[in-house]
Amino acid sequence: QLQASGGGLVQAGDSLRLSCKSSGRSFNLFVMGWFRQAPGKEREFVAGVSRGGGGTVYEDSVKGRFTISRDNAKNTVYLQMNSLKPEDTAVYYCAAERAIMTAPVTTDASEYDYWGQGTLVTVSS
Repeated sequence: QLQASGGGLVQAGDSLRLSCKSSGRSFNLFVMGWFRQAPGKEREFVAGVSRGGGGTVYEDSVKGRFTISRDNAKNTVYLQMNSLKPEDTAVYYCAAERAIMTAPVTTDASEYDYWGQGTLVTVSS
């Protein structure tokens, strides 16, 4: 089970850090990803991190502003979001993909096996 938290209402230019904690005991066996869904839009990939944390992938619009990281000892993945923009407003979901150690991060939502409940981020202009 994945539990996301950290969303809220902020102004443009502000920062937020999202957290997603897994209640499972095999967190390090999963590639972790963050996705988001804005009102009236499809769910889109935001960022992903490999099992060991050494590999990361970002959607182009968040590169340089968002940072994904994980702490396998705490069964938690984070998304640090800086310089937030109104277009970042969405429900953010964390997801886990069971993968081999050398698996690259996938941006395809259908490849992920488990999903958190989502946390709402609202950025006002």
